[in-house]
Amino acid sequence: MTGRLSLVDEPGWVRLLAAARRSLERTGGSIDGTVALAAPTEAERLVVIGVTGSYRSAASGRLTVRLADVDTHLREAYGTGLAELIEASAPLRNRPADAKREALARDAIMSLALASRHASTAWYAEWLDGMRRDGTLTRIVRSGLSFVDVVRVLGALPAADEPIAVFAERVLHDTKALVDGVLRGLVLRAVASWQDWPAPANTEQERALWESVGVVPDDLASQVLVLNVPASGGLVGSWLAQGRRAGVPMRITLHQLRLAPFTVDCEEIFVCENPAVLRAATNLGAPTRPLVCAEGVPSAAAHALLRGAQAAVIRWRNDFDWTGVRLTAAALARYPNAVPWRMSREEYLPEASRGPVLLGTPADTPWDPQLSEAMRQAGRAVMEERLLDGLLADLREPLQR
Repeated sequence: MTGRLSLVDEPGWVRLLAAARRSLERTGGSIDGTVALAAPTEAERLVVIGVTGSYRSAASGRLTVRLADVDTHLREAYGTGLAELIEASAPLRNRPADAKREALARDAIMSLALASRHASTAWYAEWLDGMRRDGTLTRIVRSGLSFVDVVRVLGALPAADEPIAVFAERVLHDTKALVDGVLRGLVLRAVASWQDWPAPANTEQERALWESVGVVPDDLASQVLVLNVPASGGLVGSWLAQGRRAGVPMRITLHQLRLAPFTVDCEEIFVCENPAVLRAATNLGAPTRPLVCAEGVPSAAAHALLRGAQAAVIRWRNDFDWTGVRLTAAALARYPNAVPWRMSREEYLPEASRGPVLLGTPADTPWDPQLSEAMRQAGRAVMEERLLDGLLADLREPLQR
């Protein structure tokens, strides 16, 4: 055995056996093929001559040898076959068999995935197709991840503003299952497809994705920015009332909102997307109309606050871009007492020619179907700051529209 193993390290055999390994693994162990050595060394030339029994010129730039001849030579000279010699140093892979097993495993994953309650949705199909095309399904197979856990998590979404550890324990019986790792990444990729958002690039974007489907990674990190919101009840109600009297913007965390019951005491409350609107409203003087800033995707804290305003009309707006109109549509669907705030075609068109290019997948605007069509035709986004004069007028005076 020692003599046979020593061939693996001999200069004339190293590349030849490496090429033979690749061929055997690629063909499932067949020795019917050939291997070639480009720019062979003198030691390699002599080995090939010894294996084939045929003279090869020192000027040859490429030497080809049949694997069957190598196998025969090794058996006669060392009493071992080619595959046996190669496997003595490291097991041979059977790539055709591996590929077949992986294909069957991918099919099993797809069958499992298609049993999900989300299977008929476009975002779910896009998510699965993306993983198939970029090789993620194959990597899942090779990693040994239980894909059933991914399906279970997605099937349990959206949740009801549930702490992530509690959600993971309820669904997977493991409080830390979604802390990090492949499972978390796959779920977040699916949720990004669901919400039609880019893949998260940092912790804040991941938090927003989780909260968009009712899972709260951190009730201290989940915050809402408010101005002049009258409230009563508990510590938060007291803070909000004091902040309104002083005309001071406040940040309230989800943790604080959960400390005690509170009520938002107003007939209407306004919701904007960008902090610049709220900052400008602070210059109007106190009290102005109650304003909540979602800062993009509404946080769980924002939703918790707005649930305390069940008796108020919620006047909601976002930027005039595809993400913005999706967020507005989601808010109108979520809150029966919500209405759009300056989110019409008439508000959009006068500013459309000056806006940045409208990117992303178009979305419908069911509260004003003509708005979506106008945005498609203009191909421009309009940020809230463009409408600042009108927004501030609404916050300053009774709404006439």
